[in-house]
Amino acid sequence: MGRWNGSSKARVRAPATPAGEMPLIIEPQLATLVDRHPASGDWSYEIKFDGYRMLARVESGAATLITRNGHDWTSRMPRLQKALASIEADNLWLDTEAVVLDASGKPDFNALQNAFDRRSTTDIVLFVFDLLWLNGVDLREQPLRQRRKLLLQLLDAVESPLIRFSDDFADDPASLVASACKMQLEGIIGKRGDAPYRSGRSPDWIKLKCKSRQEFVIGGFSRVKGAKSGVRSLLLGVYEGDGSLRYAGNVAPHFTPSRAAAFAKRADSLRQTKSAFHNAPVPERDRDFHWLAPDIVAEVSFLEWTPSGEIRHPVFQALREDKPASAVTQEKAGTTVDDLAVESVGAPRERTGPRGTVFVRDIRISNPQRVMDKVSGLTKLDIVRYYDAIAQWALPYLHCRPLALVRAPDGIAGEQFFQKHSERARIPGIEELPASVYPNHARLLAANTPEALVGLAQMSVVEIHSWNGVAPDLTHPDRVIFDLDPDPALPWSAMLEAATLVKVVLDEIGLRSFVKTSGGKGFHIVVPLTRRQSWDEVKAFSQAVAQHITRVVPDRFSAVLGPKNRVGKIFIDYLRNGRSSSTVAAFSVRARPGLAVSMPIAWDELEEVKSGDQWSMLEAVKRQRFLYRDPWDGYWRTRQGITLAMRRAVGMK
Repeated sequence: MGRWNGSSKARVRAPATPAGEMPLIIEPQLATLVDRHPASGDWSYEIKFDGYRMLARVESGAATLITRNGHDWTSRMPRLQKALASIEADNLWLDTEAVVLDASGKPDFNALQNAFDRRSTTDIVLFVFDLLWLNGVDLREQPLRQRRKLLLQLLDAVESPLIRFSDDFADDPASLVASACKMQLEGIIGKRGDAPYRSGRSPDWIKLKCKSRQEFVIGGFSRVKGAKSGVRSLLLGVYEGDGSLRYAGNVAPHFTPSRAAAFAKRADSLRQTKSAFHNAPVPERDRDFHWLAPDIVAEVSFLEWTPSGEIRHPVFQALREDKPASAVTQEKAGTTVDDLAVESVGAPRERTGPRGTVFVRDIRISNPQRVMDKVSGLTKLDIVRYYDAIAQWALPYLHCRPLALVRAPDGIAGEQFFQKHSERARIPGIEELPASVYPNHARLLAANTPEALVGLAQMSVVEIHSWNGVAPDLTHPDRVIFDLDPDPALPWSAMLEAATLVKVVLDEIGLRSFVKTSGGKGFHIVVPLTRRQSWDEVKAFSQAVAQHITRVVPDRFSAVLGPKNRVGKIFIDYLRNGRSSSTVAAFSVRARPGLAVSMPIAWDELEEVKSGDQWSMLEAVKRQRFLYRDPWDGYWRTRQGITLAMRRAVGMK
């Protein structure tokens, strides 16, 4: 709501020396994308509005509305112009966002675009978040908190509901981001309260987004081969530091008929025979590519950037008229795995000792800069920091489970070792389970604390595998795992279909299942059990399930081990369900190029997953921090066992 206390308008005085003539143009301050909020400092947080950025200039009762790239849009918003002109001030500059709110009060970008398309802008409101100039005084050198204090006083006397103050929040920023994501907002903006206003991109303003989302230059489009009209996908690009345009993927647009016609008309004027991309995509067999001069800008949300510089799972949002194509570059988050190792409150878990030695949770990290993966350049310290940051989510699935560890002392390209026991070197933080839980064998290892995960990474452990049983009762497994291992020649769509089919079969026989990416080529389907059956019973049942699925869909599945038996098929690996067998744990890094992570997902997310190695270490932590629901919600509450009816359903006698 607009802030108005019913009092008469009062003149707000700016505590600064008059600066003379007011500038005709002020370039806006822009926020820097980051992956997490700062651990300390004088910061405030506001909602990131999904609208058009506008700077408003008012002088002698005349208001002007200017886009972030300097275009005058005053004539397109006459009601806002009138509302701004009513503010009691000789002259002023405001920094704002123009939005249209839906029925629930959330910004609706499509509704905003529709308003401009129909030339019916009466529903547009202006959220004001900064005051740059007031009554002949340049306020840009004043701290943000002082500017906003004056702004609030100024807007308290404004009666128009079209002019609203953008509130800030004192809550924990992680909670704010979670709430924003739950409400399906873009995210939040953080601003240093003690900083002046600085035009251009600045680290004093940061943005934390719910999903990756940014602008792209349209360098062309595709059509169905031979078609005379229509658009199958937009070919997207971003400018590199050397000024060249890099192809960054494609997205299917969602145009209304009027917008499709407008795009076609504009595209016709921009046609050219050669691609503007320095790495132009190769036209596909069933599509024609049409190249355009790089002038149109589209906003697209997506899951993440691939190592090759393209976007995964893109979703078209809108065409943008308010942003110049020449300014579109890849937005790179300003944090790395390094930043994820630091607590948002309290003392950091990482410190530097004498001669540059690094300690994480008081565990000394030897050779921290050793490159563990030459493809990504990630180091041993990156893996340490990842396991430290992911501990709160990984540990529940590791608690008191015997481990099998993959160590790579010289990096994943060197020799790798499989380890189940302490051997000669004691691993910091790791517990040895009592000998009684697995008699006549060396004592098994368990990771029950964050220090244990850091200790494993310090010992160059990359992969963490775990049993299907939990101490002290290692005679009865508490889960079944089906590892879907595809023929590498199969398309990813076959893997998605296979996972869905396995779920359907498990649903039909009465077993609830959960799914995670393997971090490699496929999926792991996890079925929690109450600990009633023996290892032999559970393994026999898992084999029967695999064979039953193979009988039902013989052209897609195999239940027989060996590459020759899965040509054109997916092997349902049930062999991981025997005693002392293990499977890579949820959130474990994989010792493969890129160091991807095995990531739990919800079944309704399945179609959004593009590969088994989709999540990097950084993206895994980012995802967990900003999730508004647990993808495995209900896992720990599931109480189910293998019944006689289930055995009969899969052909067991």
